[in-house]
Amino acid sequence: MRAELTTVKNLTNKNFLSLATAIALWTLPCAEAQQLEKVFRIGYLSSGTSSATSDAGLSTFRQRLRELGYVEGQNVILEYRYGKLENERLPGLVAELVRRNIDVIVTSPDPPSIRAAQSATRTIPIVMPGVVVDPLETEFWDKQRRAPLVASLAHPGGNITGLTNLASELHGKRLELLKEAFPRISRVAILWPRAQQQAHALKEIEEVRKALNIEIQSLATGNLQDFERAISEIIRESPHALLVARSQVTLNNQQRIINFATQRRLPTIYAESESVDAGGLMSYGADTRDLYRRAATYVDKILKGANPSELPIERPAKFEFVINLKTAKQIGVTIPPNVLARADRVIK
Repeated sequence: MRAELTTVKNLTNKNFLSLATAIALWTLPCAEAQQLEKVFRIGYLSSGTSSATSDAGLSTFRQRLRELGYVEGQNVILEYRYGKLENERLPGLVAELVRRNIDVIVTSPDPPSIRAAQSATRTIPIVMPGVVVDPLETEFWDKQRRAPLVASLAHPGGNITGLTNLASELHGKRLELLKEAFPRISRVAILWPRAQQQAHALKEIEEVRKALNIEIQSLATGNLQDFERAISEIIRESPHALLVARSQVTLNNQQRIINFATQRRLPTIYAESESVDAGGLMSYGADTRDLYRRAATYVDKILKGANPSELPIERPAKFEFVINLKTAKQIGVTIPPNVLARADRVIK
């Protein structure tokens, strides 16, 4: 009898262990499934409005997220907030995102949205897809404390990371391309984002300007009123060519600038290729789509546990020189063969 009881007891123990093992194996994939089913929230904050450039960048950003396994409505939700050129609205908009328990904030490349996001939170990671101002430029980011946006590009040290645009560093190259395409020009009007960036950028291109014997008509476009005055001054001064630096004002008035330049037969070079796709003559700058694509990779790393303070702020990897021959014909100019040969893309 005792032997029989021992046998039954052993069988019971074995059955219990088997059942426990089965439960453990069954619950493990369930736990993993729960982990995978987490829905992340990504907020996008822009100081401007939806535009051809930002839409193209966001489209690439969303496509890259899909490639990385994020499906909108399933495991990720994107929320958009636009300041519509009213920077005083930005603190309220980013506060909405913070209340929505956003996991990551992606900003437009323009400083007002970045500063608003930084002021609203020091804990939620912030990713910049190509900031147009040097993150280490103390005079611009915090003139009173002489503090840069981040500690360094290699080690940002806070909750902000992403990519730079090298916007101001490329204006000299844009002037060179204008002069090479149109050797007779000697006066170029430049639409800058705002006076503070304008002064800094002018220092960057001073040597190039002198070497090319070009006089600069410098025009700040910090708001719509500045933009209207700038257009009036261009009409009055009649420069030989126009350089359009990136700003929310110029992006939101992109088609108006293109139409204006076409009507006045004014050779114009832009900072982003989307302006050339929309009918502008030429552009040279960092590839906007590639910057947004890489920003999505930053977001993926952060959602998987990476600390933004340890993710280096990277420089652009791809640059584009684009020419629109349709526009050249419209305004009655010929692009020299040697300039055409340097273009990465030609619209015919």
